[in-house]
Amino acid sequence: MKIPVVRDILEANERIAGQNRELFDENRLLVINLMSAPGAGKTSLLERSIDALKNEISMGIIEGDIQSSQDAERVARKGVPAVQINTGGECHLDGNMIRDAFKDLDFKGLQLLVIENVGNLVCPAEFNMGEDYKIMMLSVTEGDDKPSKYPLMFRKSRVLLINKIDLLPYVDCSMERIEKESRRINPELTIFRISCKTGEGLNDWYSWLREQVNNKKK
Repeated sequence: MKIPVVRDILEANERIAGQNRELFDENRLLVINLMSAPGAGKTSLLERSIDALKNEISMGIIEGDIQSSQDAERVARKGVPAVQINTGGECHLDGNMIRDAFKDLDFKGLQLLVIENVGNLVCPAEFNMGEDYKIMMLSVTEGDDKPSKYPLMFRKSRVLLINKIDLLPYVDCSMERIEKESRRINPELTIFRISCKTGEGLNDWYSWLREQVNNKKK
């Protein structure tokens, strides 16, 4: 039967995620799980965030992709430790996968760990890794119907980053509809309108990150 097998997989992952969380908490390390569809701008967001915060917050990156190491190479060029995980076909990262990256990261020297998940609007939301927060990124080029089509991603997330707002004059997308539908699914959701190209709105995102890192230290 498929349902018991799926349940067993998720329960096993939860146990491993709990162990990961204990390790993160011991090191007072803020961990975020960055999720989106392919091409929404996750790596561009990381590059911008590293440039803005590297003198304030020590961070490491775990990159998840089905193949290639392009994203890890991009963020590594910014001078932060980055580890690539290739899933070999899996549509998400899970608690066990990221454990393999721990040996290449000095947690005691980090304040923030960002896990850039595989580009997918379904599976990543189902698998915890021990993170503090799930962060959802949506680009306006994807349209304004994604909250209603993929509600689990929005329900599980703490923050929604609406990216590529510089393209709003050229696409048929209602920001108001995105925000209304997202908050209907998750009233506690914090929403930032941003452009990783122009930098618009990113200062509020940086402030949110600073606050969470400082809270983790307490």
